[in-house]
Amino acid sequence: MDKKNGIYRVILPLVIALAFAGGIWLGTSLNKNEGVSTANQKLGAILNLIGNEYVEDVDLDSLVEQTLPDLLANLDPHSVYIPKSELQGVNDELEGSFSGIGVQFMINNDTITIVEAISGGPSEKVGLQAGDRIVTVDGENVAGIGITNEGVQKRLKGDKGTRVTLGIRRNTAKEVLEFEVIRGDVPVSMIDAAYMYNDHTGYIRVKRFGRTTYDEFFSALLQLTSKGADAFIIDLRGNAGGFMEMAVLMANEFLEDGQLIVAQKGRGGKNDKAYFADGSGSFKHAQIVVLQDEYSASSSEIFAGAIQDNDRGLILGRRSFGKGLIQRQADLPDSSAIRLTIARYYTPSGRCIQKDYSDAKNYENDIVERYNHGEAFEADSIRQNKEDRYTTAHGRTVYGGGGVTPDIFVPLDTTGVTTYYLNVANAGLLNRFAFEYCDLNREQLKDMEDPLKLLPDDETLIRSFANYARQNGIAPRWYYIRLSQKLILSQIKALIARDTKGMQAYFEIVNVDDNAITAAVKEIEAGNTEYPIMGEETDE
Repeated sequence: MDKKNGIYRVILPLVIALAFAGGIWLGTSLNKNEGVSTANQKLGAILNLIGNEYVEDVDLDSLVEQTLPDLLANLDPHSVYIPKSELQGVNDELEGSFSGIGVQFMINNDTITIVEAISGGPSEKVGLQAGDRIVTVDGENVAGIGITNEGVQKRLKGDKGTRVTLGIRRNTAKEVLEFEVIRGDVPVSMIDAAYMYNDHTGYIRVKRFGRTTYDEFFSALLQLTSKGADAFIIDLRGNAGGFMEMAVLMANEFLEDGQLIVAQKGRGGKNDKAYFADGSGSFKHAQIVVLQDEYSASSSEIFAGAIQDNDRGLILGRRSFGKGLIQRQADLPDSSAIRLTIARYYTPSGRCIQKDYSDAKNYENDIVERYNHGEAFEADSIRQNKEDRYTTAHGRTVYGGGGVTPDIFVPLDTTGVTTYYLNVANAGLLNRFAFEYCDLNREQLKDMEDPLKLLPDDETLIRSFANYARQNGIAPRWYYIRLSQKLILSQIKALIARDTKGMQAYFEIVNVDDNAITAAVKEIEAGNTEYPIMGEETDE
């Protein structure tokens, strides 16, 4: 056993508590000031002994840095330590913008390839284009060296106003082109797609609950309403949450004055608070269906719980993740931070949907276990605590203690998922094939309203892909290819649309064959989105 790692584990529960102590003195004797707690005195004494007596030199700062995550993990699964090196990136995901050069990229054949120069960002302003290969950054070669996504971000992100020089290879140029980019604010969209699914139903996919989510969401509602939407499919599948306030503001748009949205309760009442609709919502009479799955968590569940418990709309899909804990971020002196659980949230019926986390391993493996016992495919396989019962506004029974159970269950769609499809998808060949097609035809595609019109017929396309996969190590298996053909072609077309027209174009294609959206539209057309038409109680 490595001696230093051994000592880290031995004193883990003690040393890492320093992050929460008011201050620990590391002098040659124990500080006995009355303001220092007994626990802090113990910690100070132990650190003094390690610093002065341990057989080897120990870097106490490094010790604390390496062991802090484990201390917080002993509290609950969602209290976390964020090192200084990661804090900016973590915050950027929620703040709605970050400072950088403004590109979406992929690493293809060990080369950084620009997928999109973000509209309005610094890279677009200097003329960088989708398909450009970044081969040098400030004179440093970055091609063919095994660079990682983290390595790319480290080189391209930076303080606003700083400069970075990029060496670019472009298909239409023989020599490496050089671009100087001044880093600046890059907008981060929280809404992946917002479009009219049919003549009166709008579709909105919310990617995360960040600082700008409500503003983007409200704008999308207005835009779709102007096009004739009086019903909305709100897609929260895969949305792991974010700022609770954004979920509250979104729910407020659909609820009547005085209806409870969510309540939070902390220790000793310190962080107790309740959020009610104020009646100012502009869409209180629109039909709504909320889509969720097992990866919809936190703020997604707050929104879904508010809609379900107030009998305001339909929740459709599979049981949500089950995260009912609220974290507050506290910045530490060295510019690192912790996100500490300070309260539980409760849906309007009074349920906390936080699943049990007393066994950390079971908690971590919960989603896998759901698949193993069939919950992704059969509604009867959903495990609920029948003793943890609550009642919605109109008397339907719902359950706490493990996510939001949908009003209408939609199983995981495995149509066309064969071993061949999994092999090519896991190898990234669908993405690479679509990108290389766009790259070869970029000049023709850039001005086309519908980039799919350039594609050959489906038979030619599937054979072209099968040949591409063979060249990349996956032999054709035509029996399975035919079973997966519709899925493969849909994915390729959607990825080509994404790479040329953006993320919304991707969803406009894949949603055509999405069984959850098909079910949602059916319920909207039948007028089943509000109580009392919602059907029988969920109680047995």
